Amino acid sequence: MRLLLVEDKDSFRRLLAQALEGSAWTVEAAADPLEALSLLEAGPVQVMVTDLRLPGMSGLELIRRARQLQPSLRVVLMSAFAEPRDIVEAMRLGADDFLAKPFDLDAFLALLDRLGALVGAPPPDPTEPWVAHSGPMKALDKALGKAASTTLPVLIRGDQGSGRARSARRLHTLRNPALPYRSLPASELGPAGPEPGLLELLRGGSLYVAGLEQLSPQAAGPLAQAMTSPAGQALTWMGGMASDAALPPELAHRLDALELRVPPLRDRREDILALARLLLERGARRLGRTAPWLERAAERQLLDHRWPGNVMELEEVVERTLLTSPSPAIRGFPDLGLESRPLCLAWPEAGSLEGMLRAVAHSAERDLLQRALLQARGSLPRTAEHLGVSLRVLTQRLRDQGIPLEDGSSPPTGMTP
Repeated sequence: MRLLLVEDKDSFRRLLAQALEGSAWTVEAAADPLEALSLLEAGPVQVMVTDLRLPGMSGLELIRRARQLQPSLRVVLMSAFAEPRDIVEAMRLGADDFLAKPFDLDAFLALLDRLGALVGAPPPDPTEPWVAHSGPMKALDKALGKAASTTLPVLIRGDQGSGRARSARRLHTLRNPALPYRSLPASELGPAGPEPGLLELLRGGSLYVAGLEQLSPQAAGPLAQAMTSPAGQALTWMGGMASDAALPPELAHRLDALELRVPPLRDRREDILALARLLLERGARRLGRTAPWLERAAERQLLDHRWPGNVMELEEVVERTLLTSPSPAIRGFPDLGLESRPLCLAWPEAGSLEGMLRAVAHSAERDLLQRALLQARGSLPRTAEHLGVSLRVLTQRLRDQGIPLEDGSSPPTGMTP
């Protein structure tokens, strides 16, 4: 991980750089803000530590411009002369913390360890929408609130695509909103179990193991051992699993201290239209257009459908409709059934024939992968078998297309359940 240190006093800059020698950080040092901005333009930086008083530009202005260049940049402001209003303004601009000079080097290193964990495993967005108008979802929300008051392992059951991963993110936000979080597909766990480095990275935070029904028999024992290791006991555990699947014996008494169930979309009629509108707004923003409204006939069609693919299916229906209907109103969904939907692709940007063909092929691959996942009800092994590829190849293609592996499904980011 790259750290940018911005300090105009040579001796103090060298002292901090020396303190980080041999650490996980690759340190870039700058004596003035313009040099720092050049380094930020040259490549990704995970953390910037900057003084408030700098030649030619204040540390506050540097923070503002730096986060324009790299919005995910973590920032620490340090100063011996900062007024409270300076600290407030730094936090408004996106700074993560403030260090008053002189400060203890151990405190400095501890702060960087915390920021390093958040870089490697950032917490979920606390503003991610949570739709819970229906009775079953209100009951789940209440159960999540109770679970958040404990550090017990939680098993989240539900159909593929119903929102198990979203429920895990909400539980983490209710428990530890500022601490590290990671979702790990169970299908990726081998005989060695989770990497020890990952458990150390998540210290104090949460690890969600998605799709436990896809866990190999060889990985069950090592996963159970990881949960009881010193590093494993320093974080909270969550697992996601199909409603009717059985936990391996090694995990039966470790991961089911609390069991929650996510209702399928067909049992959440009061949530369907709210979810559809959120998805329409998100998709329209991505396409640079105004979100269309739903006419009564379209609303009735959504409410009458059984939703075998859950929220994952709803997302695909909405995305296809936005691509094929430029109208400001949606009157219906003619391709609502899984088997009857045509393959609809956005027109690529004008360019060479070869370039446009590559763009169309990339877009088509994403649609084909999502359709295959839906038809396999989110099962990665079944999807790989149907497509005639290995599980490793499938997971890599899903990553290349930006399709989440959580629960083996493709939930809409920030929208489920």
